[in-house]
Amino acid sequence: MSKYLMIGMSLFLAANAAFAAEVKKEEPPFRQRGDILVEIKGRGVYTYDGDKVANQSDCLGQCVLLWPPVYAEDEAKPKGSFTILVRKDNGKRQWAFKGKPLYRWVSDLKRGDAGGDGVAGVWRLVKVFPKPTSQPSAEKIIEKPSEASKQK
Repeated sequence: MSKYLMIGMSLFLAANAAFAAEVKKEEPPFRQRGDILVEIKGRGVYTYDGDKVANQSDCLGQCVLLWPPVYAEDEAKPKGSFTILVRKDNGKRQWAFKGKPLYRWVSDLKRGDAGGDGVAGVWRLVKVFPKPTSQPSAEKIIEKPSEASKQK
């Protein structure tokens, strides 16, 4: 292969990687692991019972030292159940799930950590429904009696 072809291919691959990185910044940085929501590094994501108003964080001051907000990139866009709020303490954008602001627990340091559930009785791991399976539900397997058979 010629030197120029190699340089061209390298530039093309670099441009595509940069584009892919930009697209990812727009997406919510969360995944489902089992029945909980985790952030992009695989650590648990939490809500705070003290957040009483939808899309508004009341974890302020010392609270954010132990429960860092999950901030949204400038390019991030709301999608599905994920919304973005603007924090009243610093004006930064924060992710929310179904209107509940999202946080991390400072003690969750590595992938798989999710140890903050129930701390002080007000911090909750975000629970999500298991992904649907291809098996039919029991309701579909068991036939319901028709109206005609009920009248007999």
